[in-house]
Amino acid sequence: MPTLVIYNPACGDRTAAQFFSTHVLPLLHSAAIAPAAVHATTHPGHAAALVAAQLDADPAPLTVVLGSGDGTLHEIIEALTNTPPAAVRAAAAFQLAFALVPCGTANALYAALFPPAPADDPTEYRLRSLRALLAAPAAPARPLALALTTLVPPPRAAAPAHTAVSAVVASTALHASILADSEALRASDPSLARFHTAAAQNIARWYAAAATLLPLRASGAVERWDPAARAFAPHPHGTPTVDVPGPFAYFLSVVNVDRLEPAFRIAPAARVDPPRGAALDVVIVRPRRDPAVELDSDETRAAFAEKLKAVLGAAYQDGAHLLLRYAEDGSLTTEGDGPLVVEYVRCGGWEWEPDAIDDKAHLVCADGDIHEIPKGGKATCNAVAPKDENSGFAVYV
Repeated sequence: MPTLVIYNPACGDRTAAQFFSTHVLPLLHSAAIAPAAVHATTHPGHAAALVAAQLDADPAPLTVVLGSGDGTLHEIIEALTNTPPAAVRAAAAFQLAFALVPCGTANALYAALFPPAPADDPTEYRLRSLRALLAAPAAPARPLALALTTLVPPPRAAAPAHTAVSAVVASTALHASILADSEALRASDPSLARFHTAAAQNIARWYAAAATLLPLRASGAVERWDPAARAFAPHPHGTPTVDVPGPFAYFLSVVNVDRLEPAFRIAPAARVDPPRGAALDVVIVRPRRDPAVELDSDETRAAFAEKLKAVLGAAYQDGAHLLLRYAEDGSLTTEGDGPLVVEYVRCGGWEWEPDAIDDKAHLVCADGDIHEIPKGGKATCNAVAPKDENSGFAVYV
C-alpha cells in the first residue's frame, strides 16, 4: 500500500513542518517506510488535489500520513466524496486510510479517537495514530462514517442541490453562527479564543426553523438518551420520524466523535455507548422547554442566554450538560425529574427547514465550512457508512 505524506504548515500554531522533520519523517524512516512523496500544502484545496492525483495515477488502497487540523482532513474527504478522480470512478471504489498527526487548533477527530490525559507526553501523544499505522496489521484502520448534508433548493428552483460532507460535525443554529463569525476573527486571533468571542456575539439569538429527526437504519427508530440509565432507548414519540418544532438555540450533530475540542464533550455517549452502524448524535436546546419562557422578548432571550452559557460550560465538565434539568421556576438543577435542558438523541439523519425571514437559521456548518440553505429550501443530513471494509475512509487508531 503506497504512503503519501502531507502536512499543512499554516494550520494551528504553524509548527507542522518542524514536527514532521523532527519526529514524523525519522519515525517512518526507522520503520523502513518510504513515502511515495512528501508534500507541504501551499493553498486551500492543495491537499485534496495531491490525494486525487495519487489515486488517479494508482487507484489502489492508499495511506496518507496527514499533519493538519480537522479542516484539511475535511477538504480531502469532501473532495473525494463529491468529485472522485477518474480512476476512482472507473473502479467504483477506493480505500483511503489516514495516520493523523494533530497540528490544527481543535483537532476534534484526533481528540475523540485518542482522548487526552494530563500525564500524556505532548510529543508521543501526537504520534499515536502514526504508531498505530506502524503496528498494522495488528491495529487495522477504523472505518469512518460520514454525514452527508444536502442543501435542497425550493421546488422549481433552477439551482441544483449541493451536498456537504462531514466526518466530525454538521450543525445549524448557534454552532453554525459561531463558526461563520469566527472566520472573520481568524486573522487577528488564530487561537480557540476566537470561538468564544463569536459565541458571545450570538448567544442570545434564537433560530426560527422546524426539524425532523430520521430513524436509525439499525433499529428503525429515533433513540433518546436516558441520563439515569446512561443508555439510549426508543424515543417516546413512538413513530419512526420525530418532528421537533422551533425556535432553537442549539442544534448540532456529530459523527465519529464525542467532542469538538479536547475538553468539550458535547456528545459523550458517542464514546460511552458507541452507535451500531452509521448514526448521528444530535444535541438540541430549545428555549420554549424552559418553564420561565412565556413571551419572546430581548429580556427573555438575554436570560435564556445565561442558561445556554451554563449548558455549554457544563459540556467542558466531562459532558455534565446532559444532567441539567429545569426546576419549576426555570432555574437549572441536577435534581428532581423536571424537563431535561438538553435533548440528546441518536438518529439516522435530520431535516432542517428554516423560516424564510431568519437569515442566520439558513446557515449550516459542515466540519467548519459554512453553507447557506437557499431561501424556501431545506437541509437534509444523513449518516452513511462505508459499503464494506475495503472502501471509504479510515483512521489508524
